[in-house]
Amino acid sequence: MLRRLQPIDDERLLVDATTGDDAAVWRLDDDRALVVTADFITPLVDDARVWGRIAAANAVSDVYAMGGRPLLALNLVGWNSDELSNDLLAEVLLGAQDIALDGGFVIAGGHTVDDPEPKFGLAVVGEVHPDRMITNAGLGPDQSLVLTKALGIGVLSTAIKAGVADESATAAAISSMTRLNAEAARVAVDAGATGGTDVTGFGLLGHLGRAAVESSVDVQLEVDAIPVLPTVVDLIADGVVPGGTRRNLDHVRPQLDPGLRSEADALLCADAQTSGGLVVGVDPAHAAEVVATLEANGHAAAVIGRTQSGAGSIRLV
Repeated sequence: MLRRLQPIDDERLLVDATTGDDAAVWRLDDDRALVVTADFITPLVDDARVWGRIAAANAVSDVYAMGGRPLLALNLVGWNSDELSNDLLAEVLLGAQDIALDGGFVIAGGHTVDDPEPKFGLAVVGEVHPDRMITNAGLGPDQSLVLTKALGIGVLSTAIKAGVADESATAAAISSMTRLNAEAARVAVDAGATGGTDVTGFGLLGHLGRAAVESSVDVQLEVDAIPVLPTVVDLIADGVVPGGTRRNLDHVRPQLDPGLRSEADALLCADAQTSGGLVVGVDPAHAAEVVATLEANGHAAAVIGRTQSGAGSIRLV
């Protein structure tokens, strides 16, 4: 976790990235706040332009996860210029530009450093209304939990690197990772959501578990209701599980009650995601409408559980 060199005592700092959130939020006035974040990843696929799209969508996800919209971004590049051509880098940057055009924000330059392992991402500035913001401390009791993308990216990424991924499953994973969370954020905010998080490197259990603690709620997850990318269940059964997913599960075990669910089910819920979806708490009366709206726009959305007053435990059923 990053630590500040000196404390900031200012009521304009609405969310502090150094306390565990992925983005910092700074109030400008009664109607506007800035969301500031940064993220980068190593290559997940061989196609440079697709990697650029995935990395850019992943980076701006933190803005959408807070109910905001991105405005401006800078490229963050680590590049091995001795082994990789500038033409290949141009393809990566064009992929990011594809996402910027889709999301309605501007990429204005950036910074490149020499790096033996290529990395790419964005530093992003966005905006959000201070009264229409989603945070990981905003879940309430007796809410339905809606997940907006299928799980399994980590498992499929491992399968791709091992050369055992099914082509259709790979295509589904790429489609999921390059889908922006803009629509999911808008629908969630319109439904009154104030609590939630995006699902990325710490998996559903890690990110939702942190939100449960911060929000003082317990969570019950219905494993069979969780959308899953094709072939992922079979890959887990075959032992194709990334080390990060196993570490995620080990980290969350103290607050996890697996019930009668298998270790494979728990691993699925802990799977490390890149450019994953959102999980948000909504009033049960609005949950079905939220899911239907997202499904109509191509999201693999579902109600996957509920909350109740508590101290941050997660139970699988």
